[in-house]
Amino acid sequence: MTSSVVTVAYIGAIILFILSLGGLSNPETSRRGNLYGIIGMTIAVLATVLGPRVTAAGIPWIVGAMVVGGAVGLYAARAVQMTQMPELVAIMHSLVGLAACLVGFASYIDTSIAYTGAEKTIHEIEIYLGILIGAVTFSGSVIAFGKLSGKIGGKPLLLPARHWLNLAGLLVILWFGREFIMAKDVASGMTPLVVMTVVSLLFGIHMVMAIGGADMPVVVSMLNSYSGWAAAATGFMLSNDLLIVTGALVGSSGAILSYIMCRAMNRNFISVIAGGFGTGGGAPAAKGDGEPAGEVVPIAAAETAELLREAKNVIIVPGYGMAVAQAQHTVFEITRHLREKGVNVRFGIHPVAGRMPGHMNVLLAEAKVPYDIVMEMDEINADFPDTDVSMVIGANDIVNPSAQEDPASPIAGMPVLEVWKAKTSIVMKRSMASGYAGVDNPLFYKDNNRMLFGDAKKMLDEVLVALKG
Repeated sequence: MTSSVVTVAYIGAIILFILSLGGLSNPETSRRGNLYGIIGMTIAVLATVLGPRVTAAGIPWIVGAMVVGGAVGLYAARAVQMTQMPELVAIMHSLVGLAACLVGFASYIDTSIAYTGAEKTIHEIEIYLGILIGAVTFSGSVIAFGKLSGKIGGKPLLLPARHWLNLAGLLVILWFGREFIMAKDVASGMTPLVVMTVVSLLFGIHMVMAIGGADMPVVVSMLNSYSGWAAAATGFMLSNDLLIVTGALVGSSGAILSYIMCRAMNRNFISVIAGGFGTGGGAPAAKGDGEPAGEVVPIAAAETAELLREAKNVIIVPGYGMAVAQAQHTVFEITRHLREKGVNVRFGIHPVAGRMPGHMNVLLAEAKVPYDIVMEMDEINADFPDTDVSMVIGANDIVNPSAQEDPASPIAGMPVLEVWKAKTSIVMKRSMASGYAGVDNPLFYKDNNRMLFGDAKKMLDEVLVALKG
């Protein structure tokens, strides 16, 4: 395959990638978007393998690596549960960062192409930045995987003078960057490159460890952006236009998504990076005298079914508790039954519900919930005053009225779903423990709120049986 044919194939793949991103912006076109992405990647891989830069002797190695990688990907797609998608995304990001690091070192020690003058300096800057971004992405994503999977606590690790530590690390990276560029040969340049890599790995660990559980959806989005820029840097190192454009698409779209997520939490990107917000969980808040902050009114599954049966308008707000209990299919059965009885049932989705962007949308789509009744927060918030029952399934921070009513709250100003404005709100939780942000929720104590305690799947099954009975 000639270089001109490869270029044409790359252009076609880039167009398909752009169409893929466009398709993924809407649930109804997401399948088509995925298909565009698959076709584009297939074209890109075939054009690269069959192009002039790959020798015949190298093809068996590439094919072997593709078979191994494809087998791992196929196994992950089949074995990983929908509730484990956030940590799967995080560990995939780490592999992109690791690949950028390995390609950077390989490109530096490769003497088959002789760079001189300004061209050599530019190539070494590409290598240095590529490894820097890749190392931060790799270690940060591994820590994010640990937090999302529960292997590492969600509470932020705030070291003394942590901002000064970050500044010192940055100065070290800049100093050794200068040493790397001024190195006369590969041997003398390897030491500053290794030192920078170690510092970058530590920086990635420190950065994500300092970020609390409440900000983890933003972290996933942020690492997605980092992985894109790491891929783009790899493209510069390899002089591969497709990698540059694709990486820039992923990096820029991830950055935009991070901005949207931060806006949905009323936080700025710098405050997320600075860390410190959110804990690994906790107990309900107490008054100054140590007594509970209020009284809750429990409700049984049969009473919940009766309220739903008598309602005309119902809004369901899913959260991570629904994902953990894998209750989305029962939720769909309840929704279908109520709609058949003439009840107007809709879903309210907060932008940061769950552990990654779109987490709840994916779960509801898997359960075959119609796309047209799944509404974003901005679309449905004004409808709560006209709602008979708002049913919260395993959500906490995203329905916390403290965001609007308590200026001293850590989540003050964060846009939330105003479920308490419905005639009756029902919150499904295992216990009264605080949410991922570690902030108590006054919703539980409101006069029009009822608490349905227990495993979401078990309790919803009982509600469904009572509805049908």
